[in-house]
Amino acid sequence: MSRTARSARNIFPLLLLAAVLVPFASASGPYVIGSANTVSADPNVTRPSTTPCVVQLFSDASFYDFNVENFTYTPPSACPGPWAAVVLEADINLNAGIQYDRTANFWLGPVNIYFGTTAEPSNIGPSWHVENDLTDYSSIFYTAQSGQADIGNTLCCGLTSTIYASASLEFYPLAEGQTPPVSANVVFPLSAGPSGGTVALSSSTSTLSGTFTMPTNVQTAYLDVYAQSQSADEFWYTCVPNDVSGELESCGNTGFRETEITIDGQPAGVAPVFPWIYTGGIDPYLWIPIPGVQTLNFTPYRVNLTPFAGLLSNGQEHTVSLSVYNADNYFSATASLLLYTDPGSTQTSGAITENTLTGPSPVVTENLNVQPTSITGTVDVSSKRSFVISGYVNTSHGKVTTKVAQTANFFNDQTFNITGTKYVQDIYQNTTLTSNTTVSQTGVASVVYNQDYTWPLTVNYSEVVQSDGDYSATTTAKQTYQLTNTTTQSGKIIYTSFLENAGQHVDTLNYNTSANSDQSASQQYNYYDSTGAAYDCAISAVANLLTAFSPGCAQ
Repeated sequence: MSRTARSARNIFPLLLLAAVLVPFASASGPYVIGSANTVSADPNVTRPSTTPCVVQLFSDASFYDFNVENFTYTPPSACPGPWAAVVLEADINLNAGIQYDRTANFWLGPVNIYFGTTAEPSNIGPSWHVENDLTDYSSIFYTAQSGQADIGNTLCCGLTSTIYASASLEFYPLAEGQTPPVSANVVFPLSAGPSGGTVALSSSTSTLSGTFTMPTNVQTAYLDVYAQSQSADEFWYTCVPNDVSGELESCGNTGFRETEITIDGQPAGVAPVFPWIYTGGIDPYLWIPIPGVQTLNFTPYRVNLTPFAGLLSNGQEHTVSLSVYNADNYFSATASLLLYTDPGSTQTSGAITENTLTGPSPVVTENLNVQPTSITGTVDVSSKRSFVISGYVNTSHGKVTTKVAQTANFFNDQTFNITGTKYVQDIYQNTTLTSNTTVSQTGVASVVYNQDYTWPLTVNYSEVVQSDGDYSATTTAKQTYQLTNTTTQSGKIIYTSFLENAGQHVDTLNYNTSANSDQSASQQYNYYDSTGAAYDCAISAVANLLTAFSPGCAQ
């Protein structure tokens, strides 16, 4: 019996067990023309001018049996703080062989300090470097405590690549006369326990919660949210409504996912889910040597919970929870609650004055022509809503009112063309979130913080079965993370910034031979702000080898 597009899609996960073979190339630096080593256009963290104290967390730890690496952290005695910056550096590599992409988490106590995934190996052992600016989390570094690194990896069942990692923290002293940067006074983790760990959210009703007694003088609050798609939810952006998921051979619960945040059961914010695509995703050749946007180092979404500051300061326990709308087994989640206290008082007070946030109500539109030998047509899902959350807090410097007004829009449009010899699925998705936060205080001109997020994703997948039984799939994937910030006071712009991280990837994979052709990829990372800071890097690859990088790329 001849293979069909349907059967081809059903065996695709088996390809992840095969070694991805590319011409051997040694990588002696981050950008080496002709190299297949993993490379990204992402910038390193900008450092202060002072000399840091370095605390090694672990060195050359090996991950091979779903083991964790435990370490002990001791604050640097030569750099007692406060610090101008705290930076995490990590280097990760694999030996050549066969392995899946793996999820990686680093924890200090129960607080997450790194979340990402690994590159799949090939006949070279890829290596890469990641950095995180943890200055906002400075308060957790004053106490000696244990930590752990968790990179879930196994050498079972034909898998042969061990993952190795090293990590350190850099503590930069203040320059003479420098004022310490504002950082959270208290960080509360939402994680699996005292040693950290993510929590699996398998459905819309699954929650990750933390119950805390907050400081009684909170004046500002944020929640950094990670929601990583796993298992049946890994390709959530390809999903369709349950009533057509069988015939379209796709996952269910539609192509819409969103993280919902509550405080004591009251809606408190939303966090859009970024469509991270891992290096084994869709076609492993797409991501050699350039992974998808943020694949190796996730960026959390920061939710502004400041309208609730007065409530959180009342000396009672409060429960902060998050869930993923439409989760379908499952999302791996963690979050950190960052609280900034009022140095001039021991007790603040306040209340929520307006909250119009309710749950999402996505709209599904199906227009399919289902015939005995073919299916053509479209399946769309969209979500559009606006809400306002406003509250005040009485501080030592007066009554401060924070009004968060957001518009969250999402759409996922899919076109299908399925016959016995082809499977075509074209996806165009976009997430936009506009947030206007107005901070008002008696006697002080109001400040308006505007954030515009745009996260477009395009995936075109075309699988064709030839008359001789040979079959191949051509994939084009484009994704962008874009964020624009504008701060105004008295109608005058006092700060702006722009960040765009965009990737484009194309490949054709032959399923019978596990060979590929016509591969190309590129990534552009562009940042600038009104202080004069700027970074512009573009890299490109052809046939799974790096072919170019721009002069602005970090070395």
